[in-house]
This record gives sequence, C-alpha cells and structure tokens, in this order.
Amino acid sequence: MTRRGPRATESLLDYLALAAGENVADASFKSRLGSFLARPGTIVVVAFLIRFGIYYHLRSHGPYPISQTLPFGYETGRIARALAAGEGYSSPLNVDTGPTAWMTPLFPLLLAAIFKIFGIYSWSSWLVITTINCAFSALTAWPIHAIGTRAFGKATGVTAAWMWTFLRPAIFYPVFWVWDMSMAALVFALILLATTYMKDSERPGAWAGYGALWGFGALTNAAMVSTLPFLMGWLALRLRARCKRWMQLVAASLMMFALVISPWFVRNYTAFHKLILFRDNFGLELWLGNNVENPGIWSGWLHPNDNDAERALFKKLGELGYMDLKQRQAVEWIKAHPAEFVQDTAHRFIDNWTGLDEPIVDVLRGPWYEIGSVILAEIFPLLVFPGVLLASRRRNPYTVPFAAVVLVFPLVYYITHTSLRYRHPMDPLLCVLASYALATPVAWWVTRRAGAQAEASGASGAGQVSSAS
Repeated sequence: MTRRGPRATESLLDYLALAAGENVADASFKSRLGSFLARPGTIVVVAFLIRFGIYYHLRSHGPYPISQTLPFGYETGRIARALAAGEGYSSPLNVDTGPTAWMTPLFPLLLAAIFKIFGIYSWSSWLVITTINCAFSALTAWPIHAIGTRAFGKATGVTAAWMWTFLRPAIFYPVFWVWDMSMAALVFALILLATTYMKDSERPGAWAGYGALWGFGALTNAAMVSTLPFLMGWLALRLRARCKRWMQLVAASLMMFALVISPWFVRNYTAFHKLILFRDNFGLELWLGNNVENPGIWSGWLHPNDNDAERALFKKLGELGYMDLKQRQAVEWIKAHPAEFVQDTAHRFIDNWTGLDEPIVDVLRGPWYEIGSVILAEIFPLLVFPGVLLASRRRNPYTVPFAAVVLVFPLVYYITHTSLRYRHPMDPLLCVLASYALATPVAWWVTRRAGAQAEASGASGAGQVSSAS
C-alpha cells in the first residue's frame, strides 16, 4: 500500500467536502466556501476583527485608568516615556536610574514614537499601539499558513493559521499587554518562513537579506537569537552539499546580521563602557527564579518594579552593578541548593508547556467560549511533540530545524523563570506542528472514507448495469 504524503491533500475543508461525498473539483458552494476560508487573507482579516473587536468591546465598558505600568508594560512603557521626553534610552523602573540595556530597542522605539505623536500614557497612544499589536498578531497567520503549507502541505497550513486565529494567548497579549510579544511572534514566524525558502537558495542577495532579518529579530526580542546557530547551521550543511561557495554565502548572511545589530552594541558600549550582548538583565531574571523565597516558578514580588528595597538597591548600585549582584546571589543559591534548583526547573518546564494564569476549576466555570479557548491553549502545545515525531518518522526535511527551535528556545526560561508570554514568539511554530499532528490523521481518515464511498458507488453502479442486462 502506498503511503500518502502531506501533499496528497489540499485543505481541511476539502476533506470535509470529500467526507460529504462531494467532488471538490466542481464549482459547488461548499468547495467555493472552503477555498475562501482557506485563503490566508481571509484568515488574517478574521483574526484582526476578533482581536480588535474584543478590545473595542472592553473599551466600551471603560473608562479604565491609564498608568505607567499596565497596560503600557512596565519597563517597556518607562523606556518609551524616557525616549519621548528626550531623556534617552533610560530608566526602565518607575524612578530615574540612567541609561539602560534592559531590553532590545525596536519595540520601545516604536512605542516612543507613538508617545511622541499621540501623548505619553494617553488614551490615544493606547488605542494606536493596541491596534498595531492586533495587526501584528493577525498578520502572523500569513507566515504560519505559508510555513505549514511549505513544510507539511496545505491542510496543515490552513489548520495552523485558524488555530492561531483562535488561540487564547494570541488574542490576549495584543489586546491586554503593551509589550513586544505580538511583534516578536510575527518576526520569528517570518524568520522561520525565510528559513524554509533558504533551504534551496544560492542567491547572495537572499542570504544577505536572511541575515538582516535575523538582526531585526534580535533587536525585537533577543531570545530568538538562541536558535540562530541551529537554523543557520542546518542551512549551511545543506548548502555545503551542493554549492562550492557555501562559505561565502553564509559569511555574507552573518556579516549582514552583525551590521544590523552593531548600532545597538556600539550604543551600549558608549553608555556602559562594557560589551553587552543584546541585554543586561539576565542576572535579575535568574535571581527571581532562584532564591530562598521562590515558591517554585519565580518570586515576582521581589522585582524592583514592585519592591521598594530592591528598587532602592538598583538605584544605589546602578543597573550593571545590581545585575551582577543578583547573578552572584542566584549562582550561590543554586550551588547551595542543587536539589531545589532541579525541582524548580522541572516546575518551570511543566509551566512552559501547560501554564495557566488561573486555576483550571475557575476557568471551567466560565462561559463556553472561554472554556473552549482554554482547552485549545492547553491541548495545542501537547500536540507539538507528536507532530515532531510524525515529521521525523516521515523523514520530513524540516524536522531538524523545527525540533531545534522547540528544544532550544525555552532553555533559558527553564533556569530563570517561565511565562506563556516568554514562549509566545515560538507559538506560531507550535501551531504548525500541532496542526500537523491533527491534520495528518484527519486527512488519512477522510481520504480512506472517500475511497470506500467511491468503491461502494462503483459496486452499486455495476450491480445496476448487471440487473438491467
């Protein structure tokens, strides 16, 4: 029996038409509707309307207080405020603390531009940045659709894009939180899509553009850089097998990456007289997840944003001095409590893949649409690993890079502290892999059922001919 690959099918809606006994090649209403709903443009528009519709509904039940914290994202809003006020890239806390490298600059610069035009911490600024974040999140459905289609077939691409459309975190973050999550998810999805194209490219311009895209991603959210060696390395190995100038192409990509990120490195060295790799707050994040008061994931009440003593210490020591102190304290605690560190790391691993912001019992008491969104948000990451295994079993060429992202991207959060918003940049890929795990058995079942129906119809026709004769 010939094994059917992912390209043997067209879309999940085609499967449903086949299951109903209809010919998807004809011009029936069902086939036209299925084709319309499978278009990435349709999915993007629906995703945006859902996100902005929820924001508009909540806004109509306001007013809500606008502050320097939520919805303007604590450190993000504070840095953007300083930029808009002409104080430079500085002061991530709710006191003036001087220059900062707390986070990479692209999203704070975007928010600062909005503050400059529409007012610092104003209602108009909140409306504009929320609309932009909703657009970022909705547009992410397009590269998700393309990644799934290129890697596993159109059924996976369509399913993954619709999964993203209704995914709880992908709706929550652009509406409720002014931070880089939605922008980072879009940029990282574009990087992954570009990786699928670079697999077969030998054009110098394409490789240079790939490096520039990585640089843009690094300045959006530095966490995605952890996957660069694995994705670039995978491409380089494939290129080496077929192209004599593979080293020049990879070097051009890396040089463009370095060129894009170099202004940020130069600025940090000028401000701190020290080389800082993208951001400087690792020591604090490590300490928040590894100290005597940590209950298992992290001790958020010790964050200098919310703790007066820690904030005063931050201002006294300066940003780099404070981060160095917290890193030393965290490392000392880990060395003194290795068993607790392993246990907390295991808790953070589980939280990364199944995290909920509220008890499951309380969620199940909510309305049906909320229960459905929670079930989807809980089930979809658990389908990622079967998706990877299925891709490996079928010797799909994208198994290695996709598995590398799944394994490598969250590593830093396992040892510091986890949150669904930290995982969010790789959620587009998780949607693709989870959809592959779902779409493959559905495609097999519907195709088999359609074949059985066709055989039954043929047998019935033969019987009628025989009786007529």
